[in-house]
Order: sequence, then C-alpha cells, then structure tokens
Amino acid sequence: MQQRGIILFAHGSRDPLWRLPMEAVAAQVAATDPQVQVLCAYLELTQPDLPSAARQLVEQGAQQLTVVPLFLGVGKHVREDLPQLMDGLRQAHPGVEIVLQPSVGENPELVALLARIALAEV
Repeated sequence: MQQRGIILFAHGSRDPLWRLPMEAVAAQVAATDPQVQVLCAYLELTQPDLPSAARQLVEQGAQQLTVVPLFLGVGKHVREDLPQLMDGLRQAHPGVEIVLQPSVGENPELVALLARIALAEV
C-alpha cells in the first residue's frame, strides 16, 4: 500500500491565530487515520508554502499526495494560482501521484453542514 500524505491548503494570514482552525482539521485527520501523514500549507503570508509541505511529505516517504483546498469560494487563487502550483509539484515529484481535490466550498457535505450550523439555535 502506498504511503499517503494529505496537504490541507489554505490562504494564509499574518495573524498567527488565523491558522488554528486549519491545524485543528489536520489534528482531526491525524487522529482519524494515524497512517496518513498530514500537513497544512499556505498560499501566502504563512509557512510552510505548498512546495515545502509537499517536499517534506515526500522526504518522509509519501508516494501519494492529496491536496485539499480549504477555500469556501472558488476565486482567482483556486482557479489560477493553484493549478500552476500543482503543475510545479508534479514536475518536482514525477514519481509521486499527486491528486487535487475540489475546493471544500464545492463539497455538498460542507454546504449542508454550514446550513445546519446557521440554523442551530445558540
């Protein structure tokens, strides 16, 4: 079985507290499946960037990488920047299977969850 790595890819922020929800998702992934290596990566303003996270996972033995864009909307970053970054990853790691999932905002399960949260009485 191939060793799998997951990269949770988000925008980034200068505010160090901003990354806490992304890291919480990474911790939940790791707790749910300890066999999977998981890292967060960021487009800008926060480290590591996507190429660095991919390199680290490959150096740790990952043979398959799944990039999960943690973006609610599909704007310029997801439509234009991310495909270029993915091309770069595939060129840098030709022996590694690299999969790009759709942005989480396009996932009907997340949309339904957000609707339930909005309807919940506090």
